[in-house]
Amino acid sequence: MDLIVIVGPTGIGKTALAITLGQLLAAQLNRSAEVVSADSRQIYQGMDIGTAKPSPAELAALPHHLIDIVPPDYIFTLAEFQERAYRAIETIHAADSLPLLVGGTGQWVRAVIEGWGIPRVPPDPALRAQLEAEAERLGPEQFHATLATIDPPAAAKIDYRNRRRIIRALEVYHKTGQPISHHQQKKPPPYRILQLGLTMPREQLYQRIDRRIDDMVERGLVAEVEGLLAQGYGWTPPAMSGLGYRQFQPYLAGEITLVEAIALIKKDTRRFIRQQYNWFQPQNEAIHWLDVSQTGFEMVALQQIRTFLESISFK
Repeated sequence: MDLIVIVGPTGIGKTALAITLGQLLAAQLNRSAEVVSADSRQIYQGMDIGTAKPSPAELAALPHHLIDIVPPDYIFTLAEFQERAYRAIETIHAADSLPLLVGGTGQWVRAVIEGWGIPRVPPDPALRAQLEAEAERLGPEQFHATLATIDPPAAAKIDYRNRRRIIRALEVYHKTGQPISHHQQKKPPPYRILQLGLTMPREQLYQRIDRRIDDMVERGLVAEVEGLLAQGYGWTPPAMSGLGYRQFQPYLAGEITLVEAIALIKKDTRRFIRQQYNWFQPQNEAIHWLDVSQTGFEMVALQQIRTFLESISFK
């Protein structure tokens, strides 16, 4: 079973390439294709502009899965994404179509292609509150040390300042009696995988992102945020604390100007892009990188896929 993966930073053009490849695959290789989205923000309903969700025309051009599936206050876990993604890939294979796993959320992509073991442990608000209080009482280093005594492998991978991940590891241990590292053992899926990565010179990408953010504002991003708040979602849900939304909180509170809020989004987006590249780093040798600033990169991508599909083993 084959799986094509398209990754890259936000704003690089992953959706556009997927649609182009879908059309080229149908026209030149007589293969249909469908997209499985690996974007942790485009799952939310009503959050269209700020997440750069595919347009209705783009969604009509190529079938998409895992877009627009839950409300903004839904807690969508990595485990649920992995399960839904595998289910979507199986459905696409059953239809004799080619799945394209497309997205910039590196953790989500790697969870699928590497077969991460993910604890199916739902959040326990009461236990998390207790652990939060313990973290406040002990301080970052000592709180991290409590995890190290229970689960040294997990503690070695989690920065002592990352309270959220430490709490999750402790929560899993308290709920299951087993260290989270035990649950996280990998079992690679039975796919032949080709990974295509999109990139471009960093300063050009930053300029492209700045233009896209300005366009989002012109298309009504502020009204979208205000509409979500009017529906009662507030700033607490993870969706509302995401990039392109949380930066408007001080603006709507009258603490900064709109110009300052937009500048903050641009600054935070650049930081996010650097984080995305870090997520792709462990898979770097397996990713076939394409410079989207070069003319004809789409045809290079198509040739990579053609070679992959025609080969028994592709490296």
